[in-house]
Amino acid sequence: MAKVCIITGKSSQLQGGYSNRTRATQFNPTGMKRKYANLQKKKIYIPELKKSMTLTLSARGIKTIQKNGAFATLKKADLI
Repeated sequence: MAKVCIITGKSSQLQGGYSNRTRATQFNPTGMKRKYANLQKKKIYIPELKKSMTLTLSARGIKTIQKNGAFATLKKADLI
């Protein structure tokens, strides 16, 4: 399974290399660096369905579920 938040769609991104000043003084090779989203596995109980689901969520996705409720958020994301 890919490392993607199912609510927000966040995944990894590529970050740029060093500045020219750093390359000139420290002889560091430049290159792209991968930055990963803050993804966590959470088991969420949905009272309307009377069942639990284990989801891979970003920190922002967890806050969205706490604010709007699990059923409404998952329905909006077309998971229910």
